[in-house]
Formats: sequence, structure tokens, C-alpha cells
Amino acid sequence: MRERIQLLPPEEAKKIAAGEVIDRPSALVREFIDNAIDAQSSLIEVNIENGGIRKIEVIDDGAGMDYEDLSICWQTHATSKIRSMQDLNVADTLGFRGEALAAAAMVSRLEILSSPDGREAWRLQIGPGDHAQPRIEQTRRIKGTSVRALDIFDAIPVRKRFLKRDWSEAHQCRLMFLDKALAFPRIGFRFSQDGKLKTYLPPTSSRKERFSAALLSRREDYFLYEINAAGDGFTVAAVLGGPELSRSDRRHQYLFTNGRRIQDFSLLQAMEYGVQGWFPNNTHPIGAIYIDINPAKADFNIHPAKREVRFADSGAIHHAITQTIRAFVRHKNLAPEQPPPPANFVFEEPKQPKAPSQIPIEKEEKKTSFLAEAALEDSSKEQTEAGLKYTGRAFDLFILVEKDARLFLIDQHAAHERLLYDEFLTKPIPQQDLLVSIPFSTESDAEDQFLENRREELARLGIRIQGRNGSWRIDALPESWRLGDAETVREILNLKNANENIAEHWAATLSCHNAIKDGEYLDEAAALRLAKAVLELPAPRCPHGRPLWFEIRREDLFKAVKRT
Repeated sequence: MRERIQLLPPEEAKKIAAGEVIDRPSALVREFIDNAIDAQSSLIEVNIENGGIRKIEVIDDGAGMDYEDLSICWQTHATSKIRSMQDLNVADTLGFRGEALAAAAMVSRLEILSSPDGREAWRLQIGPGDHAQPRIEQTRRIKGTSVRALDIFDAIPVRKRFLKRDWSEAHQCRLMFLDKALAFPRIGFRFSQDGKLKTYLPPTSSRKERFSAALLSRREDYFLYEINAAGDGFTVAAVLGGPELSRSDRRHQYLFTNGRRIQDFSLLQAMEYGVQGWFPNNTHPIGAIYIDINPAKADFNIHPAKREVRFADSGAIHHAITQTIRAFVRHKNLAPEQPPPPANFVFEEPKQPKAPSQIPIEKEEKKTSFLAEAALEDSSKEQTEAGLKYTGRAFDLFILVEKDARLFLIDQHAAHERLLYDEFLTKPIPQQDLLVSIPFSTESDAEDQFLENRREELARLGIRIQGRNGSWRIDALPESWRLGDAETVREILNLKNANENIAEHWAATLSCHNAIKDGEYLDEAAALRLAKAVLELPAPRCPHGRPLWFEIRREDLFKAVKRT
């Protein structure tokens, strides 16, 4: 039998709509704090019990509400923040739809105490079944508002069954609390759980200080930086941790727009692009991007919880984030600046070009000739003048040299990789025609567009390609290229993810494949020449962000073995 279309009863429709706005206790924390911030509060306190399921209370010292405000604030779309659609173009508050308190009243027993001046105060009590007759009575309270939501989802059992355990819901409430605290450092925040104060963040004028106080220990804030930029109708501030604070995931990356934490993968990716070459492989920076933008250039009304924003020109914001962070990193010598290689450093010249495609390639020679151009006798003299003393090798990987009462353990692969990287970026990459071209097919229009649009840039990197519409071939590659056909195609297509950093990405790939490998032997002359060149670099990191050496001071070593 076909079910006929019917209108939902008003109360059922309101409960369903409320469930879209308030899906778990942390959503109430978000909405109540937003209202407190919009009320110009200077201190906001959050108290929860049983993961917020039994009680959520948010107390502020903001503007407060009088009797008339309280009498309608719980109704759907009751708001003081906009009057018409046109106001959305200039909306500069966190909430403006007027759904929060109405949704809270549908999913919990709601109690609001408020006073606009500290002399006259009122209490509103309303629950899911009380919408026809909410109770309002006079009470006492200092200026500000207290909002309590009790017994959340008791009226919607189907929603309550999907809540997680108390500790998990409490964790989500605290994360939401931290989101708001990070966005508004000038406001003081307190968070209590089951009667115990868990977090207190005093007001500060610095986003960097708030980030550090909320998420880091005192010893870690030394490695935190704050960077600022501006564009057409927007400003960007980035709080960024150095590689000392790197993480294996992106959980400590935040993006805020006009005080709202939003989800935008491309803009967080811009931060990753900005620090490229600064962080070791498979690690990520911690930090927060703050975008303050003219409301007319962004639409905040595309998601019920304001988690997404549509920007008029997201490309300009992406570019500002990437370029500003990259410039800062290089200015601080925290990442490679691609300086020319040291004048006394000699790189290996290929003895006889080899075609990478479809020709058996013998195992490469040990990569020592590029360093062994000078006789050993001439090289001891040179390194003695530089104050270096060759001490030996460790674990078939590290070169040990002494200088100025310090012992340097130099990673020979990472060190050579960095020097080759500088070479590939500062000199033309020699190109070699293939005896047999490498044919390949693309899998998407995006790959075709990338190859077509960046064909000339790829040629400058030693890669010559021909083709279109899914059918392509590689006719030339860098002389030093040694990978097989399938790997070659994969590496070239991966360049489309590097955006404007193709040259740096390709140079890093070439240098990694051509650098001395772990276990390969360098004689004393070659090791000293490598050590001298690397210790003169302004940024001692490989293209992938790994440190090139580890330093031990003589006095620290003596202390470690009690030889003082």
C-alpha cells in the first residue's frame, strides 16, 4: 500500500529540526558559548555533569536580557542579530538564525537566568512539553546570563541511544570549549567537569599565548611562532609550531574565520605547503590559521552549525597563507632557501648517459667520485684550515667529525641529498633523450589539464612530454634519472599535488634518488669534503625536513660520563 504524504505535527517537526542543530551535548556547549561571546562577555564559565548529558551550564558577564527578551528568546528564529536577508551581508556575530535556544528547549529542560544591569533579573524555565506556557519569574543575579540545559535528549530517546559514554561526550565538550577559547583570546574561559575545575585560560591579547596555554606545556611555547598577512578584504594570522612540535596527524591544526572554527581542507593544506621542507616525512605542523574577512566576501549561512564557509575568492586566501608562511620560514632559516652550492663542493658528472626507459640498468657505482676529486693530501690541508677533524663512521650511515670542541654526527644520505637539492634548484637540469619513449595513459581530466598547462615548466625540469586527451608519452628525462617506467609516470603525475612548488618537489625527488645511500662507503677525503660543505649551510635540513646532523658538545659528553 502506498503511504500518503502528510504534514508532520508541529512538535515532531521541531524535534527533528532541533536534532539537526543539537546532535550531541558538545553542540549545546557551542551554541551557548557563541551567545555569550556575542553578548560581549569578558569571562565565560562552562560547567558540565555526566559528559554534559545530565547538565550543561554556561555563565557569562555579558549584556544580559530583560523580561521582554526572555519571553520570546526560546521561540524559533527569535534573534537580536539580524532583521532581514540583507543583514546577512554584514553579519558579524557567531549566531544569527535564532535556532539555538529553541533547539535547546526541544531537547532538554532549559533554564535561563539573566540581568541586563545587575539590579533586575529574571528566570525562564521551559522544557519540551512547556512551549505553550513557559515559566518566567523574578530572581537575583549580577549582570550577565546563566544558561542551563538539563537531562539532554530525555525527550528524544532515539537520539540519546546514540550518545557515547560520559567520558567521551565530556571530551567532545572540552574540545568545543577549546575551539572557542582559541578563537577569542581576549576573553577568559573556565571549564569544570563534575564539580572540578579542569581548565582556566585567563584573557590575553596574543593568539600565540592562548594557543600555548590551551594546548602546550611551558617548555614547548619557545617553538611557537605568530605570523600575519593581509589581502583584499581580509587578514590572516597564523600561529605555527616549529618541527620540534611536529605531530604524526593533523588533530592539532585549526582554522578559524571571523571567530568560527570551520572545515576547509584546502586552506589547512595551504599551511602544509607553506612549511614544506621544514618537517620530517610523515609529520605535520601544529597551529591555527585565523582569517578575518569582510562578511560581504563570505557566506556563513550554508551550514546549520556554521562549520563551512563559502568565500568569494578562496584562492587569494590560500595564496596568502602559503606564501606568508613560506617567506617566514625562509627568513628565519628554518627551511631551505635554495642557496647556491658551496664553491669548493664538486658534484659527480655522469660518465656516460644512460637511457632510463626499457634498457637494463646495472647497479649504480658507489657514489664517491663526486667527492673524491681532490687528492687526500690536498683535502687534509683544506679541512684543517676549516677546523675539521675526521673521527670516523658510525652505523654505516653517520660521518663523525670534530670542530670547536663539538662532535658532529652527520647523516651522509640526508646531507648529500640537501646539497644535490640546492644544485638542482640553482642550475639547469641536464636533459637526456630516451632511446624509446615511455607511453602512458592518464586517468582523469585533472591529470590531462595538469600535463597540458605545466608542459613548459616540466621541460625546464628535464621532463619532455607529448600528447593529449588521456594518451601521452615521455620523450626525455633528467640525465640522472634511474627509475623504471611505471615509477617514472607515477612520480611525474604526483607533481600535480605540489601546486606552485613543482620545482622544489621535483628537486627533492631527484636528490633523494641520487644521494649516497645508507651503508655506502666514503673515504676520509670525501667524508671531510661533504662535512665541510654541509656545516656551511644556513638551513641544516634535508628537502624533506630531517636534520642533517646531531651535535654533541665536549662538555656535555664529559658530564654524561662524570668526567668533570
